[in-house]
Amino acid sequence: MKNVFVLLLGFFLLISCEKEGELTRKSLENSTIGSTAILKYSGEFSPTSGINVSGFAKVYLENNEYKVKLEDIIISDGPDLKVYLSKENTPINFVNLGNFKGNGNTFYTIPTSVNVSEYQYVLIHCQEFNHLFAIAPLTSI
Repeated sequence: MKNVFVLLLGFFLLISCEKEGELTRKSLENSTIGSTAILKYSGEFSPTSGINVSGFAKVYLENNEYKVKLEDIIISDGPDLKVYLSKENTPINFVNLGNFKGNGNTFYTIPTSVNVSEYQYVLIHCQEFNHLFAIAPLTSI
């Protein structure tokens, strides 16, 4: 019985880990927002239970390209953290923008095929253990 449980748990963990798809983009580690960028959406991160977080998610439009900036973010450590642009405040209907690159300021491009106005949240999610770390509800500027 114990072996069956271990097998089922391993199988569940395997199928619950989403692979990065076609829409996933690498963060723009050395990027900045230019003087022509327009701030379109902004939100402050709030934690889920057991997590400490502070900072902001900001969505800019620059040269017909949307970018997410995680600004002044400080979050509890966790494995396999991803940044999602999501339609809900849970990781159900989302675009995986890439790996969380650490505390501070980080930029991510949003694929041009994504209608940004349909996405109201930026999430930080532990993909490996399917645990939501932080939620930033976006409001239009």
